Amino acid sequence: MPASVVVDASFLVALFSDKDVNHGWAASELKRFPPPWKTCEAVLCEAFHLVGAHPTRALITAVRRSAVICGFQFGEHAAEVLRLMEKYHDVPMSFADACLVRMTEIVPDPILLTTDTDFRIYRRHGRQVVPCIMPR
Repeated sequence: MPASVVVDASFLVALFSDKDVNHGWAASELKRFPPPWKTCEAVLCEAFHLVGAHPTRALITAVRRSAVICGFQFGEHAAEVLRLMEKYHDVPMSFADACLVRMTEIVPDPILLTTDTDFRIYRRHGRQVVPCIMPR
């Protein structure tokens, strides 16, 4: 079991929106990797924007109960995050994705839950694969 479970907006949207095509996958990962999960404010911003009106309550509750924890301070990692965005400008890498890649570099034994296949392209610490779990 990984020490740090990091979640992307795509996972949160899939989990809290039963109409999402990946909802079943996210619900099964919830059982395998129960909260608390780590993320960043950029991911929460995306998730709240994408999840829609009704599921927002469930996401609010998850944050309020510390099931989703913002454990990343951009200011402490600005140079590294911006360097990642420049490196992957052709993908392009979003700000949230860059923060998540950086998080996998600094938290112990990370695993990222996501549906975003761009994480198969990104590398942490220069050449290491980002450890992720995503739907097949």
